[in-house]
Amino acid sequence: MKYAFVFPGQGSQFVGMGKELAENFASAKEVFQEVNEALSQDLFKIMTEGPDYELTLTANTQPALMAVSMAVVNVLQKEFGINLKEKAAFVAGHSLGEYSAACAAGVFTLSDTAKLLRIRGNAMQSAVPAGVGGMAAVLGISYHDVGALVEACSNGEEICVAANDNSDGQVVLSGSMAAIDRAVEIAEEFGARRCVKLAVSAPFHSPFMAPAADVMARAFMNVEANDAEIPLVANVLAEPITDHKEIIKHLIEQVTETVRWRETMAFFKENGVTDLVEIGAGKVLSGIAKRSTKEINAISVGSIAEIEELASNL
Repeated sequence: MKYAFVFPGQGSQFVGMGKELAENFASAKEVFQEVNEALSQDLFKIMTEGPDYELTLTANTQPALMAVSMAVVNVLQKEFGINLKEKAAFVAGHSLGEYSAACAAGVFTLSDTAKLLRIRGNAMQSAVPAGVGGMAAVLGISYHDVGALVEACSNGEEICVAANDNSDGQVVLSGSMAAIDRAVEIAEEFGARRCVKLAVSAPFHSPFMAPAADVMARAFMNVEANDAEIPLVANVLAEPITDHKEIIKHLIEQVTETVRWRETMAFFKENGVTDLVEIGAGKVLSGIAKRSTKEINAISVGSIAEIEELASNL
C-alpha cells in the first residue's frame, strides 16, 4: 500500500463543516481555536452556523477549508496515533489545498498557514473589481484541445486561460468576463459537451491575479518555513519538492498559473500510489480520482466514521 494524502480547494465548503469533529474531539477543537486566534475572528462560528454568503467569501473560505483539513489530521494523530509523516508517500492540495498540504508536511505552522490564506483570499478578491472576471468549467474536451477555444475567446485585453486542468474532460477557464461569456457561447463548436459558468467572485489562476501574487511574495517574507517532511507535489509542477524555498516560490507562481491536477494524478499512478485519501471537507478530489484514475483506490475522510475507518485500515 502506498498512500497519497490530498487536500481540497475552494468549492468544497459547506455550513456546518467541522462541527461534528469539534463536538467529539478536543484535538479538533484545538485546531479551530488556534485558527480563530490567528485571525482574531470567530471563523469557526461562520463555518458551523453561517450565513452561507459569509462562508463563501474567499477570505473566509480559504482558511476555513484548511482548518477542517488540519482538524482531521490532528484527530488522526492525537486520537488514533496515525502520523501522516510516517504513512504518506506524497501530499498535494488543489489550489488553496496546497497550503493545507504544506502545513500537514510541516512546512508552515497552523497559525501562519491561516494568516497566509487570509492574506491570499483578500489579495485574490481585490486583484480584480467584482464582475470584471470569472471562471467556467469546460466539459468533454481535454486540456490539449481546449487551447483552440481559449484562443477563439481571447481578444486584446479580454483574455481567458486554462486555470485548472482537473482531469480529461474537465478543464476550468479563467479570465475576463467577456472572454468567459464567449467561451460559454461557442464551446460546443470546439467539441465541448458543455461549458458552465462557475459561481466565483474573481478569475483565479489567471494573469489577472498578478497583484495577488505580489502580495503573497511579500507575505512569505514574514513567515518561517521548514523543508517538507513529506514530498509535496506542487500544483504548477506536478512533481514533488521538499525544499521550503522551492515550495514558497511555486506557491507564489500558483496564484497566476494553471493547477495541473490531471498531471498530479498521473504522477501518483506512475509512482506506485495505490490509495488516495482526501482529507477535509467535501469529496471533490476523491470524485475526480475515481473517474480518472481507476487504478488508485480513492476515499474522502472528513467525518468521524470515515476517520475511524481510515485509522483501522492504516
